[in-house]
Amino acid sequence: MSKFFYIVRDRLGEKSTGIEEASGEEEVVSRLQAKGLLVINITPEYEGKKVEARPAAGSRKNPKQHYRISGNDLVLFCRQLATLLGAGVTILKSLDIISQQVSSRRLYSVIRDLQRNMEKGLSFHEAMAKHTDIFSDLWINLVESGEASGNLAVILNRLAGYLERNAKFKSKVISALLYPGILLFASTGALLFMTMKIIPTFAETFKGFNVELPFLTKLLLGLSAFLRKCYLFIISAGIAGFYLFKMYIRTQGGRKAFENFQFKLPVFGEFFRAVIIERFSSEMATLLESGVPILYSLEIAEHSVDNLALASIISNIKGDVRDGKPLSGPFEKSGFFEPMVVQMIGIGEEIGELAQMFKKINSFYQEYSEMFLNRFVSLFEPAILIFMGLVIGIMVIGMFLPIFQIAKMG
Repeated sequence: MSKFFYIVRDRLGEKSTGIEEASGEEEVVSRLQAKGLLVINITPEYEGKKVEARPAAGSRKNPKQHYRISGNDLVLFCRQLATLLGAGVTILKSLDIISQQVSSRRLYSVIRDLQRNMEKGLSFHEAMAKHTDIFSDLWINLVESGEASGNLAVILNRLAGYLERNAKFKSKVISALLYPGILLFASTGALLFMTMKIIPTFAETFKGFNVELPFLTKLLLGLSAFLRKCYLFIISAGIAGFYLFKMYIRTQGGRKAFENFQFKLPVFGEFFRAVIIERFSSEMATLLESGVPILYSLEIAEHSVDNLALASIISNIKGDVRDGKPLSGPFEKSGFFEPMVVQMIGIGEEIGELAQMFKKINSFYQEYSEMFLNRFVSLFEPAILIFMGLVIGIMVIGMFLPIFQIAKMG
């Protein structure tokens, strides 16, 4: 039997230390977790002296592949941490193991900083709160809930599931839009090449003709001359316009106006609304399933939903719920959600399965968004090909009309 020095936190977040005699670290962890304690670190102790089980944070080399922290890096970090904690590994040792496997240099530094802050006495969620640019309110509040309940591994598993679903959905959206984007880029490039290179060649030929050029030919030649002469101005104006637009939508008024414009777009307005509701329902399902109270869940969702219109609606819903009103009432009153969503939330409240109902809403809107994108891609391809055919056809006709005229005169 050996002695082990341990550091733990209780459900109130109070830190305590002690010595436990056991056959191994796993046995100590099991005993402490059975008491509802969150195990921070376990260190072997011989003759009253602690023996460091690992090098000090930041002492190892860091052969990482890239600097930035991608969504996949965070998903993997969360899943690995949940797995290690679930296997009975202490949180500091788990962070140490993960830090040696991450491919992001920045995430490595963040994990090491988490370790240092926890060694100084901060709880895990307090250490994470020092990196709000990486860990969102959802992360921090779920971790705090897990620490308070003693079920951090379970909570992190749910968070990992949420992050994986989000990453998978984003990947599908990007994949669906990639082909139309490439097709549009190639089509625009082809038209610019014809306008700025092919048409000027015809223009030189037409100078030797002693005929009045048709209106269509003059129009195409004029457009080509304008683009060749002013292309730098057009590019500069485009860049400046894009920059000013970004600055405008960063203001509260500009962002509201842009969001309203998105929702009012024909066909695409409902898609944008569906994507926002999909994310909101996914967050609510994860929070409620993790035991976070409804008001606190709405508070977190309000700050992380990334849409001013929905954030304002959630704020109003929160006020009504605080006054004791059923959740479905303010959802219906907002006018933002479809009747189906309102009914499902009402049923979820009645049967006490609100988290499951939000999960079903999330699944519905994910399927709707994917179906919309698939239809959009299937319609966009023939539409852009027909458009390209028409434009190129007009250009060819415009360039060959003078030749036909000369042939008739001859």
